[in-house]
Amino acid sequence: MEIRRFKNDDAMELAEVIAETLRVSNSKDYPDSFIEYNITSHSAEALIERAGSSHMYVACDGAQIIGCGAIAGYWGSTTESILLTIFVLPSYQGKGVGRSIIDTLERDEYFLRASRIEIPASITALGFYRKMGYGYKNGVDEPEDGVMYRLEKFR
Repeated sequence: MEIRRFKNDDAMELAEVIAETLRVSNSKDYPDSFIEYNITSHSAEALIERAGSSHMYVACDGAQIIGCGAIAGYWGSTTESILLTIFVLPSYQGKGVGRSIIDTLERDEYFLRASRIEIPASITALGFYRKMGYGYKNGVDEPEDGVMYRLEKFR
């Protein structure tokens, strides 16, 4: 497995990886309408736009993209950052790919300059992020609007 920076040429394949992950892994926790909305919001065009304002990475098994993750300044802050767009193909989950993506993001300059890192965590991924050392933001252990948890880590 290799983790490298996202290239615009990756956008179509990555959008398909995210769509499959949402449909397979997240469908047990979210209704179809939520899944389809998120697939639309992670289109190839949206990924290219997100990569323009963040450091986005892709995990590859040979030539195949199997996962991704991004980190950016939190609302333009230089002391806070946010992890975004973290997905791993269902067939690769539980094999260390997600951990490798988080490790990569935590070596990125946006992470290293920040004193606080936030992550919006899906119900599906909550346990994974908690194992990676992220705690509930302000101690709130309920999902915001019943949809996403707000987690954070301090350095």
